[in-house]
Amino acid sequence: MADPSDRFAIGTATRRAVLGDAHVDRAAGRTTDFDAPFQAFITEGAWGSVWSRPGLTKRERSMITIALLAALGHDEELAMHLRATVNTGASPADIQEALLHVAVYAGVPAANRAFKIAKDVLGDEPSAKEAKP
Repeated sequence: MADPSDRFAIGTATRRAVLGDAHVDRAAGRTTDFDAPFQAFITEGAWGSVWSRPGLTKRERSMITIALLAALGHDEELAMHLRATVNTGASPADIQEALLHVAVYAGVPAANRAFKIAKDVLGDEPSAKEAKP
């Protein structure tokens, strides 16, 4: 595990790798004195401590995150992490499998909402788009 003094730098790099420079730059540009401690907390904690661990790939972490956010009904964060799959390697088929797990373990209404969000973010028929040459 990284030294606490390195977690912010490691977290920033991981956050950029997953969410993209444009997203991180927008978040940084909107940071105020009021939410700066929160931004540091998520950068160090979520991105520097958890997402940067070696035990799972970014694809695997992405699928877990998508399932958890869907199960909890955190729609805005879910959409953000669905968009991030272009950087994590999670495919529409991976997302479909994760959301089917949500249906079984967290309930059909949560999965139904998540599938709608995924279709909006990925397009109406993500698997059909994948199959085209």
